[in-house]
Amino acid sequence: MARQPLVAKRAEELLGASVVATSPVAGGDIATATRLRLSTGQTALMKTLPHAPEGFFEAEAAGLRWLSAVEGGVPLPDVLGAASDCLILEWVEQSAKTPIEAAAAFGQQLATTHAAGADGWGLDHDGYIGRLPLPNKTAGSWPEFYAVRRVLPYLKLARDRDAITEEDAASVEAVVGRLTDLLPDEQPARLHGDLWNGNCLWGQDLAIHVIDPAAHGGHREVDLAMLHLFGLTHLPRVMAAYDEATPLAEGWEDRLGIHQLFPLLVHACMFGGGYGARAGAVAARYT
Repeated sequence: MARQPLVAKRAEELLGASVVATSPVAGGDIATATRLRLSTGQTALMKTLPHAPEGFFEAEAAGLRWLSAVEGGVPLPDVLGAASDCLILEWVEQSAKTPIEAAAAFGQQLATTHAAGADGWGLDHDGYIGRLPLPNKTAGSWPEFYAVRRVLPYLKLARDRDAITEEDAASVEAVVGRLTDLLPDEQPARLHGDLWNGNCLWGQDLAIHVIDPAAHGGHREVDLAMLHLFGLTHLPRVMAAYDEATPLAEGWEDRLGIHQLFPLLVHACMFGGGYGARAGAVAARYT
């Protein structure tokens, strides 16, 4: 590894340790990722973004710490340093192996994280989903929070960006009007909030580590719906272990599409394509 002086200097300011070498890490869609080798022998990941939105990295760091506070929960990288312009995390060494035992353990760990709960529906600070602001102001019920903090803001943005037709938007709005009847009443769970397979890293320690949270208190079926939307290796085993640890409410599989509306609308806002149409098609199943 070579050494990028500016990146190394900023990391040293936050960590109080010398950076021996740096190397670029591929795959980041938003921030620039750099691998750091420290004089302590530790390896770290540094994420940087010039002119980052206010609170961008601080919100991610807070979410990681909140989720990490659960004993026996999902593994997450330690936060080594955070500032307005960057975030430094413990390095997760990935593996090409995807053992089914790791999937089973992950299901149990996810159930434990969810069961740790939250103080309410939402969080005490806003966050981000990708580059988009993510409002987290608490609400009195999950249907209210999901409607006014998740589905409707991104439906409006998708309309503004011509990423969804009026017909499909009307189908989504019809589901919003039925959320109280469609969703079972549960206590707030401690959610990752953006739990797609790209944020699940299979480590060399034979565990699944999760990154890039959009953490908040919410309905546990949100994380499960995201996993099913974009897939995960051995997902049936994950779900079996989860259900064994904390049984799911009857009909959870039939409700997955309701909580997939939010990520589909976010993708419509960010990428366009057919995500708006997919949101409309999913919504139509519940109207």
